[in-house]
Amino acid sequence: MYIVHSTFVVPDEKAEEVISIYHTRSGLVDKADGFQRFLLLQNEKKPGEITVHMEWDTKGDFMKWVQSEDYKRIHDLEKKYPDQELASIIPSIDRYKVVAY
Repeated sequence: MYIVHSTFVVPDEKAEEVISIYHTRSGLVDKADGFQRFLLLQNEKKPGEITVHMEWDTKGDFMKWVQSEDYKRIHDLEKKYPDQELASIIPSIDRYKVVAY
């Protein structure tokens, strides 16, 4: 299993707006080969810190997703988001190979 975290920090007062965007996400990633699960995590002590958690069968499956047209389409839409403060946020990406269950 391969896990990817994309963590970004938004102003606390905009956290609920960002969360609502993810409630209506396209779901395109859900159809990608090797995709297992999506979770949106909010830090309890820092409400503006939000992490996208994705689980994949393999690193190769994740890399295929990142190179796909659907991935590019989704991320191009993010760049056009009306709130430019949110659109300009660059997430921190962490990748993990699961080594034990």
